[in-house]
Amino acid sequence: MTTRVQDPRPRRPGWVRAMARALILMVAFVAMVAFSIVLAQVTLTPSPASADLIHANLTPGSSLRSYAEDYTFLAALKQAGGNLLLGFPFGLLLPVLVARRMRLLRVVGLTAVVMVLVELAQGSVVEGRAFDIDDVILNTSGALLAYLLLGRRIGRRYHRLADTPEDRAAARPAPAKPE
Repeated sequence: MTTRVQDPRPRRPGWVRAMARALILMVAFVAMVAFSIVLAQVTLTPSPASADLIHANLTPGSSLRSYAEDYTFLAALKQAGGNLLLGFPFGLLLPVLVARRMRLLRVVGLTAVVMVLVELAQGSVVEGRAFDIDDVILNTSGALLAYLLLGRRIGRRYHRLADTPEDRAAARPAPAKPE
């Protein structure tokens, strides 16, 4: 005979959980739209003064070496750190917006795809800007870092609101049977 262990935490009514999920989803969506606007302003603003100096970088690490050799420490930190920070919102918001299965791969993949598209737009449409593979790598690394630091927990808590008590019981390992 098996006995079912009950969760000692109080349960919220279903409608409260549904409203909390809807509110979190709405906030995440609005934050992603706001971030997209900021991303577009930061990355798609023309820079005519640097049109003759800019060239595309398809070799991973080339721009990073250039930052280390040609820039002051603060300027290199600003350039590389800014690209890392630009990926952070993806690592925090996408775990709420994507399904649970393979969430880490989805967050990294979606971030990489969006950043490649942004870089392609920069290189082909925006004056004084060029495609840089190092920017894609840094942006995606920023999303991965944010996901590992906080996004994973945010996604788990959000998706846990949808779980029913039966889902949680099925996910827990069965208690060991005494011999």
